[in-house]
Amino acid sequence: MSTASTRLPEGRYGRPSDERADRKLKIAGSVLGAALLAGIGYFAYHYVAENEISAQVIAFKASDDAVEVHLEVHKDSGASGYCTLRSQSSDGAEVGRADFRFTGSATRIDRVVTLRTTARGTTAQLLGCHTG
Repeated sequence: MSTASTRLPEGRYGRPSDERADRKLKIAGSVLGAALLAGIGYFAYHYVAENEISAQVIAFKASDDAVEVHLEVHKDSGASGYCTLRSQSSDGAEVGRADFRFTGSATRIDRVVTLRTTARGTTAQLLGCHTG
């Protein structure tokens, strides 16, 4: 009786993996992964740290031709900018959109602004705030 060989037949399954090629692939993957993390960190920092104005809609009251919006704005001292608001009707159509400017040295502004509409608005949405 003969014993079975534990070696694979030569040439049947291709070359054994090259350790140097594996090492190069691991290094390249590590460098690309680090670059991806650095890019995500860069954009996250600029999104959070550079945003000098933030706001929220506290309440709103709609009438047939306008929506009064109670808007609370937090900003850096001396920063100026604007916030964009919109209103939609009950069927989802946009009935009003406007930019409201904020300037001055106050860091917190609590103001009721009037958004004129073409029909009765049922919502008051803050689309965003920007410096400038």
